[in-house]
Amino acid sequence: MSKKRKGKSRKKGISNLTNTILSIIKKDRNQSFNYKQIAAKIGVNDASSRNQIIKTLAKLAVKQEIQEVDRGKFKAILNTEYHTGILDLAAKGNGYIICDDFEDDVFIASNNINKALNGDEVEFYAYKRRKRGKIEGEITAVIKRAKSDYVGVIQIQKNNNYAFVVPDSNKMYKDIFVPINKINKAEDGDKVLVSLEDWPEKADSPYGKVIQVLGKPGEHNTEIHAILAEYGLPHEFPHEVEAFANELDTSITEKEIANRRDMRKDLTFTIDPKDAKDFDDALSFEVLDNGLYEIGIHIADVSHYLQEGTVLDDEAYERATSVYLVDRVVPMLPEVLSNNACSLRPHEEKYTFSAVFKINDKAEIKNQWFGRTVTYSDARYAYEEAQAVIESKTNTIPAQVSLTGKTYQTDQKLADAILKMDELAKIMRGRRMRDGAISFDKVEVKFNLDEDNNPAGVFFKTSKDANKLIEEFMLLANRKVSEFVGKQSPKKTFVYRVHDEPDDSKLAALQNVVGRFGYKLNFKDRKSTTASLNNLLKEVNGKKEQNLVDTLTIRSMSKAEYTTHNIGHYGLAFDYYSHFTSPIRRYPDVMAHRLLQHYLDGGKSANEDLYEEKCNHSSNMENLATKAERDSIKYMQIRFMEDHKDQEFVGVISGVTDWGIYVEIISNKCEGMVSVRDMKDDHYAFDHDLYAMVGRSNGLIYQLGDEVIVKVKNTDLVKKHLDFNLVGKAEN
Repeated sequence: MSKKRKGKSRKKGISNLTNTILSIIKKDRNQSFNYKQIAAKIGVNDASSRNQIIKTLAKLAVKQEIQEVDRGKFKAILNTEYHTGILDLAAKGNGYIICDDFEDDVFIASNNINKALNGDEVEFYAYKRRKRGKIEGEITAVIKRAKSDYVGVIQIQKNNNYAFVVPDSNKMYKDIFVPINKINKAEDGDKVLVSLEDWPEKADSPYGKVIQVLGKPGEHNTEIHAILAEYGLPHEFPHEVEAFANELDTSITEKEIANRRDMRKDLTFTIDPKDAKDFDDALSFEVLDNGLYEIGIHIADVSHYLQEGTVLDDEAYERATSVYLVDRVVPMLPEVLSNNACSLRPHEEKYTFSAVFKINDKAEIKNQWFGRTVTYSDARYAYEEAQAVIESKTNTIPAQVSLTGKTYQTDQKLADAILKMDELAKIMRGRRMRDGAISFDKVEVKFNLDEDNNPAGVFFKTSKDANKLIEEFMLLANRKVSEFVGKQSPKKTFVYRVHDEPDDSKLAALQNVVGRFGYKLNFKDRKSTTASLNNLLKEVNGKKEQNLVDTLTIRSMSKAEYTTHNIGHYGLAFDYYSHFTSPIRRYPDVMAHRLLQHYLDGGKSANEDLYEEKCNHSSNMENLATKAERDSIKYMQIRFMEDHKDQEFVGVISGVTDWGIYVEIISNKCEGMVSVRDMKDDHYAFDHDLYAMVGRSNGLIYQLGDEVIVKVKNTDLVKKHLDFNLVGKAEN
């Protein structure tokens, strides 16, 4: 047995010393540091640590990563190029910065995050070296926080006079410290909204204060309000805004009618979802003596009531959009406007903003007119009622789809109008498809809720002819209004809805996935790309993989957004496109109305920078609303699955990762995860090339798109997470 060597034990090196020193010096890049100041910053004072710091400083100076400005004093080299970008954090604490200066995202290790949070605008520098083939960098400063408010569960440490809020979001990597005098009467275990106030340099966690107690985790209203709070979305109007709206004069006056085109005698109707309360749009129809049809698209004239510079307009702008959650609508406008004054309800006169077209039997536009009108709706139809007219080609509305619950005969003139407009809509749609539009008819998941908002069942909403009729005429108005302004010379500022061409790498990734189902795509040019995408969406219709392929195809597209810089709309194949037809629920439509009227009155071009800023805000709020809507659906799916824990379901593998497989149940579109740790019949490893989990001993392959049988293992309403146990492969 050999003797242990005696002698001095070697001091352990300070971990990550090079990066720590660089971080300290570059953070205060106008200040010089000696080894003592560095040691104090790191919190070491033994001789060995000081020697390590002295040696590392010397090495960095030799490598010209820092400079020695005086004997023993070191400073950052200011020719280092700093960049700015947006931090996208992963759940494990590492992140990537999205920056226009680099083709690829820049990897940031968790120890180089430097108190930045997900979505923050940050300053950083990129190392000259690459790690694992990736550009790597370090954050040097937070320029702008993406958000300051977080939802989480409070844990009160009563003996120690403080609390921590554990955030719900897996992208918030730190609990938030809250002094006991800032808990706002919260009780231990409450779900709260906490606002960040400070993050002291030597503190491990940020400091915050509770600004709202949301309730007990898992309760329905608590979780819905938590979803809204997480994205900074309100659930009620401030008192002064409600009061202002309630005092508006919403009467229809002869004086105002005199300033408008009077279209009250034109045959006019609405087609909307059966549960709709706000009717943005109506259609009018008249057969002209010259064989043309005069079709009016009449939109609620919200801008008549929503005057700039008022508290009502400020609130509408801040919200920018209505939010459609699974059990409620959070409107952009107070109810007195959204459901009453601006809603084009049947048998009521309303102020409207209209696009009126003279159209022939080939759906060609022969004449157009835009302006403010007054209209009267003769009838209100649900989509199902209009669909019954289209399918039967009669004026009979059967009891099973009737809003009254009884069979009735609608006015023959209205039925004829619906049938003719359906014909014209189909011609317009066919033309759009030939021009290269992409047909996204994604299935929407909806829930039947009981009076306590419990999910009693799931159903799928699909788009039929009646939906497409309305869609085509709304698209027509949006396109023609946009064209009317966009083609004017000199150029005039306008609010466009644009959609860029898809990224080649995303299309290649889509081909890689759908190829596993036997589908082929052709990306030779724009025409072949759109044709093959449309063919793909048609081929998967009704198949088990439809929802997966629909979702992946949408994700391969660029995001549509609002801007004053028109680049056209790729998905619709339009050179000009705006949002004009839903001002009750979208602020950009209000802006489009104001600008159109301004130009119809002969006004000069509006301030482009101001409107671009408003467009950016509207796009951002739309994005937050979409996330909240998705979270609410996920939440309700998990509640639904709580009542089906003993049931086996057939699902499709919708994703495969290192940590497990994601499965979407075919019958209800609920998606959950099977952890690789729970796949106990073998040791499974993720195969990147196959998009599959492969068993080491049994050779079993669980691949993207495979049908499997699963059971619910765990439902977490708070984290909105659904876990499955894998029963096995489904027998085909």
